[in-house]
Amino acid sequence: MYRTHNNGALRAEHINETVTLCGWVQKSRDKGFMIWVDLRDRYGITQLIFDEERTPKDVMDLAKTLGREFVIQVTGSVIERESKNSKMLTGDVELLVEKLEVLNEAKTPPFTIEDSTDGGEDLRMKYRYLDIRRNPVKEKLIFRHKVSIAVRNYLSDKGFIEVETPYLIKSTPEGARDFVVPSRMNEGQFYALPQSPQTFKQLLMVGGMDKYFQIVKCFRDEDLRADRQPEFTQIDCEMAFVEQEDILNIFEGLTKHLLKEVVGFEIENFPRMTYDEAMSKYGNDKPDIRFGMEFGELNAVTQHKEFKVFNEAELVVGIAVPGGGSYTRKEIDALIDWVKRPQVGALGMVYVKCNDDGSFKSSVDKFYDQEDLAKWAEATDAKPGDLICVLSGESLKTRTQLSALRMELANRMGLRKPDEFAPLWVVDFPLLEWDEDTQRYHAMHHPFTSPKPGQMELLDTNPGDVKANAYDLVLNGNEIGGGSIRIHDKETQSKMFDYLGFTKEEAQAQFGFLMDAFQYGAPPHGGLAFGLDRLVAILGGQETIRDFIAFPKNNAGRDVMIDAPAKIDDAQLKELNLKVTL
Repeated sequence: MYRTHNNGALRAEHINETVTLCGWVQKSRDKGFMIWVDLRDRYGITQLIFDEERTPKDVMDLAKTLGREFVIQVTGSVIERESKNSKMLTGDVELLVEKLEVLNEAKTPPFTIEDSTDGGEDLRMKYRYLDIRRNPVKEKLIFRHKVSIAVRNYLSDKGFIEVETPYLIKSTPEGARDFVVPSRMNEGQFYALPQSPQTFKQLLMVGGMDKYFQIVKCFRDEDLRADRQPEFTQIDCEMAFVEQEDILNIFEGLTKHLLKEVVGFEIENFPRMTYDEAMSKYGNDKPDIRFGMEFGELNAVTQHKEFKVFNEAELVVGIAVPGGGSYTRKEIDALIDWVKRPQVGALGMVYVKCNDDGSFKSSVDKFYDQEDLAKWAEATDAKPGDLICVLSGESLKTRTQLSALRMELANRMGLRKPDEFAPLWVVDFPLLEWDEDTQRYHAMHHPFTSPKPGQMELLDTNPGDVKANAYDLVLNGNEIGGGSIRIHDKETQSKMFDYLGFTKEEAQAQFGFLMDAFQYGAPPHGGLAFGLDRLVAILGGQETIRDFIAFPKNNAGRDVMIDAPAKIDDAQLKELNLKVTL
């Protein structure tokens, strides 16, 4: 046995016991006649003491050679610490070392292994195995483990069965590019890595599994950002003989369970909002409802005056910023510059200061009098002391721009508090969305989503008006889960492929196995998938997922630690019948 205790275990009750510890040298302080070493492992830190009067000379000499991150084994007596440290779990004791063995020497690490490190992100990504030794990263990985265990326990208690599905599948259109894998044994043919287990979980319902889940890797070859990785993890679930309400109740329960068990936050109500309402009030389909600043539409009270910009706009819309009436002209100009950035794309911003005396001061006073501006305040629910920010233009683009401004203001004002949680169901999404590039409709979710009951006939006349039997779970302005009631009969699924522009041959080639399965008695079914990475990050008080993943990729999709992706040698290319043309 290498150790009798871990480095977070020793307490006052262990005094006078002989114990053996192992770990990494956090730091060493040599006073000549006495050496103190902080020994670290996953569980904590224990202070070691080497005393020339009580420690064998050979052990004392060896202790003087210890460097940072050396891996060592020590045996000694637990003694009371003279200068106790209340900030350490082991701060009442220290280990008087009698035996020391260096298990492995270490080079000086490229950055300090401390909570606050001197290593930049790129450097820490390159040496991720060292970064994991730091408490902030280690604790995030342990936190992720706790969430995963809580998920498994909850779903198992609800009768769900965990079933693994394949990673090597065929390429199917699911909204993003596939990662493809050449097959050596099937010349000229390729597997694809799954974007999700969608068709397999539907087949499990056909197979009678009734309630399925798995915590599963998924792969999408798409542009990356802070909350997106090329490989990510889903809590993937499916249920048979259910309607939308059944699924919402189960996974509302799961979310409540996680909030209570993992972060100690209890919540009763999960509001529901239609997609149209979310877009109208917040400009996006995953609104953060922890704060106000709902949109107020201003067309009726701004147009047909003399202001050409508003008169020519499809939409004029504004928000009231609480307390923003105190902003200086410099601060307001900075907001205008912010919305004009290419990432947002607005041409400008009109503002109104709501003065404490009930009067108004606006950047367009030339065109609108006090009575007009009072109507703006009423439409945006602005109070004295607030600032009204107004954008205009094409409807969808303007809502998206104002949504970005709303979130930026909330961040600046500290309204997005990480220890507050506001879940929300968004329902009644459009079934289809129009794509200008291809000049046809595409499935907003995926081709297997069922339309709302009674709306299938609308596909022939008003396809853009058809609502999907789909739902998203939003938490603190982030989509953490989404799903739908699926199509479960071959005729309806075949019609859906027709509407989406698939030929009969394309539909059969890509999804024939699913269509065939539907002929053998498929039950009504539906499901939901949570994004585990994002869920864990939000529960942990953050929105970026990278530190909650053991070995993440950077923004270019590269693993800089192992230098992947990488070229393969000519022999492998020849064996796979591939040729690189770059």
